[in-house]
Amino acid sequence: MIIDAHAHLGYDEIFDEDFAETALLESQSRNGIDITLVQPGTEHDLAGVQKQHDAIADLIARHPGRFRGIANPNPHLRGDAYDREVRRCVAELGFVGIKMHPLAHAVNPLGRHGRHVFDLARELSVPVMVHTGAGIPWAAPSLLGPIAEGCPDLKLVVAHAGAGVLSAEAGVLAERHPNVFLEPSWVGGFQVRSWVRALGANRVMFGSDHGDNAETELVKFRSAGLSQDELGWALGGTAASVFGLQ
Repeated sequence: MIIDAHAHLGYDEIFDEDFAETALLESQSRNGIDITLVQPGTEHDLAGVQKQHDAIADLIARHPGRFRGIANPNPHLRGDAYDREVRRCVAELGFVGIKMHPLAHAVNPLGRHGRHVFDLARELSVPVMVHTGAGIPWAAPSLLGPIAEGCPDLKLVVAHAGAGVLSAEAGVLAERHPNVFLEPSWVGGFQVRSWVRALGANRVMFGSDHGDNAETELVKFRSAGLSQDELGWALGGTAASVFGLQ
């Protein structure tokens, strides 16, 4: 079982990247990926992100068992719009997590809107994936420390695991908090091996970020000197456990 825990569908207003459905399907076929967790590209307004969430739900319906959704509305939406959209995604569309992007949505994880994301995730019993690395200060992994400590029942997935420049910080965060999991896309294989040895393979998960990056990320894991059991966890078991996938 191979699960890509981090992929996108739709146009991203921040990075000017259009993540196409064909790229997701080709990535699965070319790399033997069984399930892909899909989140929208960055949208700032409610109507835009609703359209992308609906497109993900349509993809899931047309390819049963192959895709699951992660919600990513702008935490700064006015009124109760953020809550209503996240609840719709989880309760009606069957999404399995929430994404927070401190860079793309200018969110301070420890600010009022940032903390509300984690509170809502706890209420809905779903994990939160948080972008880290590019976009400091808000994308620094260390900012998740108070959240992990104060919400030990909440599973936090550290996307990009600090993205190289802040990877050591991401590792320290995970060592201190057992409810923190690392998704190390764009990080070196030697670092992945170090984390698997220090934390256990059940704390590390494969994610591509881009469909055309999946093969590179898979080679990284497979050439990092991990055992078959460790690969089984890192390439699928960890994500299945964290996101409650069959």
